[in-house]
Amino acid sequence: MITAIIAAAGKGERAKQEKNKIYCTVGKKTLLQLSTAPFYRNPRVDEVILVIRPEHEEETKAVIAALHEETEITYKPLRYVFGGQTRTDSVRNALNACSADIVMIHDGARPYVSDELIDRCIDETVKYGSAVPVIRPIDTMSACDKDGRLQYTLPRGHLCSVQTPQCFFLSEILTAYDKIREGEVFTDDASVYSKYVMPAKTCDGEYENKKLTYKTDFDHEELSRTGIGYDTHQLVEGRKLILGGVEIPHEKGLLGHSDADVLIHAVMDALLTAAGLPDIGHLFPDTDPKYKDIASTLLLSRVMEKIEDEGYKVVNVSAVIMAEKPKLAPYLDKIIHNLSQIIHISTSAVGISCTTTEKLGFVGREEGIASCATVLLRPER
Repeated sequence: MITAIIAAAGKGERAKQEKNKIYCTVGKKTLLQLSTAPFYRNPRVDEVILVIRPEHEEETKAVIAALHEETEITYKPLRYVFGGQTRTDSVRNALNACSADIVMIHDGARPYVSDELIDRCIDETVKYGSAVPVIRPIDTMSACDKDGRLQYTLPRGHLCSVQTPQCFFLSEILTAYDKIREGEVFTDDASVYSKYVMPAKTCDGEYENKKLTYKTDFDHEELSRTGIGYDTHQLVEGRKLILGGVEIPHEKGLLGHSDADVLIHAVMDALLTAAGLPDIGHLFPDTDPKYKDIASTLLLSRVMEKIEDEGYKVVNVSAVIMAEKPKLAPYLDKIIHNLSQIIHISTSAVGISCTTTEKLGFVGREEGIASCATVLLRPER
């Protein structure tokens, strides 16, 4: 059994917001909703424990209720635990209420944790006993004295910035917390584990997995999201060739449950991954008869509703179509127009290129067509 603990009992004073930062919105979702949702969504996490301040209990329950109502996240057990005087006290309270085999401890102010990072931490814990995501510094790191004067440069190769979720076997992290002496201060759980059990094992973190701490972190310009999507479909006889919602004359078309518009499918996945939402295979499964032969332009409209419900607007779309035949240049203007209308951006913000693969691979053999797309999202002000 795996439990995710979301540490959200801090005051958030450094953010200088009108209320506790975890209840402030990023787009149209609160910080707490965004930080909690990935653990709800992940099928390997069995339950979630939210560590909150007692005075925020009703507000927290309302926020979580809205999360259930506004998303398609499958319900799983959720419990509330009140925090203590320090982060260490708060996490200890949650650990004592936990009965899982593996526990993941995550900062409530980290809204951009990915499904891949959650899975990586679980896999690394099973293999090594612990998993702490880290990223390497990109700036020069130096030590300074009490007067703020630089003393010496630190070697970046031995330094890392520690993130969450931090993952451990419950029995071991509980043992570590039980050994903490009065007056000891820890800023994360890996420090406790490393001192009282063994050095924690690191794994690759993500630069996007930033913690929102200061007022500037809530600047919308800093919260833009990028996404990438890729799709392929087989070329077969007896099917229409649809790309970007445009029917293109050709002796073969793309095989799929829907109209198999490979370009729009790539764009949809790019949009969904940028917003941290499940991909099109989850939203529009090929086992559902209602999506049989459906126009992908209609599916893209539904994806855009979800993107806008999350509080994002699309800044631009860039995509490439990989096909040996037919020549697609004559149809690009119409394709770009279609995408701009559905995505609600100008045609100048949609870039589509076409290429062959020089006779290489399944595209080169004219067995199929592939497409790759990237998007940039920005929260609406």
